[in-house]
Amino acid sequence: MKILRVICSPRGSSSESYRLSQTIINHLIISHRGSDFIIAERGVGGLAHVDADYAAAVSKRRDSSSAVVTTGALLQSERLIRELESADYVVIATPMHNMTIPSALKAWLDHVIQADRTFRITPQGKIALLRDRPVFVAVSSGGTFSTDNASQPDFLRPYLKAALATIGLLNVKFFSVEGTAQKPDALSATRERTERETALYFSKPLQATV
Repeated sequence: MKILRVICSPRGSSSESYRLSQTIINHLIISHRGSDFIIAERGVGGLAHVDADYAAAVSKRRDSSSAVVTTGALLQSERLIRELESADYVVIATPMHNMTIPSALKAWLDHVIQADRTFRITPQGKIALLRDRPVFVAVSSGGTFSTDNASQPDFLRPYLKAALATIGLLNVKFFSVEGTAQKPDALSATRERTERETALYFSKPLQATV
């Protein structure tokens, strides 16, 4: 079985979101005792954004008389899409930046959400082309966003759910460590609550994919 871990924090494996993502991966491995796992890691901090050549190549796909050459940013997109297609589980480790996803994660999404490759445009709307599989999102945030006394709005979770649904990834579960800017004792308590939440979730049979 293959787990694709998408690492979005500039702090990489030293980040709070990476630590939480490792907890999720450990639970996945335990819940599939006897299975062999391959963990593929994709750091997205250095991804080039889609460019003019990419946009031109994607547009040519809709013109049957034009030959599309997969080079540059489009070639990078194809590699990222194939990584995603081959994964049984996806674990996204991301901080919340300015109330939403960081630019590194947005760049990855822009590569894998591609017209006529991972979704199709029809008169009735967009149709996803990828098979569903569980996606776990490990979120870290300096402030709080999911509690009754949240200190900031949350545009990360609704946006990410909508974006992933565009390509067929509907089975999305979020876990978060919030208030990382708090004093050490408060942060430790937050981590413990998240540990309990993840343990409880994975103590039950995993939700089947569509």
